[in-house]
Amino acid sequence: MNGAQDLGGQHGFGPVRPETGDILFHAAWERRVLALTVAMGGTGAWNLDMSRHARERMAPADYLASTYYEIWYHGLVRLLVETGLANAQEVTNGKSENAAKSLPRVPTAATIPAALASGSPVDRPAGQPARFAVGDTVRTLIANPETHTRLPRYGRGKTGTVVRVHGVHVFPDSHAHGLGEDPQWLYAIAFDAAALWGNDGQSGSEVMIDLWEPYLEPA
Repeated sequence: MNGAQDLGGQHGFGPVRPETGDILFHAAWERRVLALTVAMGGTGAWNLDMSRHARERMAPADYLASTYYEIWYHGLVRLLVETGLANAQEVTNGKSENAAKSLPRVPTAATIPAALASGSPVDRPAGQPARFAVGDTVRTLIANPETHTRLPRYGRGKTGTVVRVHGVHVFPDSHAHGLGEDPQWLYAIAFDAAALWGNDGQSGSEVMIDLWEPYLEPA
């Protein structure tokens, strides 16, 4: 969906200024929000793409006025309420008022290290041949879906070159809405910066975007 999270190429936000040092958290609550988000993801109550979509559905003004972990917190609360694991009043009061609901999985302190180490691979067996190969020239679709997508606005309707075939991976556009994994081929596409940004892009500089096959057509 087109939302405040899709900032690429937008004016008025200034340069990215990385923080110096190894600052991971600015307050203790940020650490807890990260832990809760990861732990709830491990329950299977929702998937990674649903979690991303929950964050991007924030009202644009609220999203832009929020810090990184405030956005994570609002996404977590949205999912808890939408799945019926909590209600708005319980979140506000910080106290459970209803019987706990069952979950597909219940992470424990003993199982967390192994789960984090193994991760959650999203590569899947190929069900059909890849449509494109390294060296092919492709063009991205022009689309403005109201649903989740990983095709950024600045990359739509642009022509680039396939530089790597990543294999078949879970398709976020379906997965975020509970419509199944719908595995699709994933490619690394190289775009000339000037093709994306016009005269403001440095011609000859490449921008790499990983894009799923349904986003692409032969150029």
